[in-house]
Amino acid sequence: MCRNIKILRAPYAVGVTDDDVRAAALQYVRTVGGVRLPGPQIEEAFNQAVETIGAATRDLLARLEVSAEPAGGLAQALIARVPPATVTR
Repeated sequence: MCRNIKILRAPYAVGVTDDDVRAAALQYVRTVGGVRLPGPQIEEAFNQAVETIGAATRDLLARLEVSAEPAGGLAQALIARVPPATVTR
């Protein structure tokens, strides 16, 4: 499981950047491929996979509709778990 991938969907995430999307894609490809740093023989395939997953993630986030604030203040609870220096409100 990709435990280090954070939720990027609104309203759970605030201020998602391209770097956030790339980090999630990179973590996914590393986990699925079982490779932390690709060797020269698979570097091109690895990088292409990161770009493809990143593009699919951006497309998904653009298509998701936010229907309402999560019940029970889940967004605030998730934001509270992030170190204060990284949260932009």
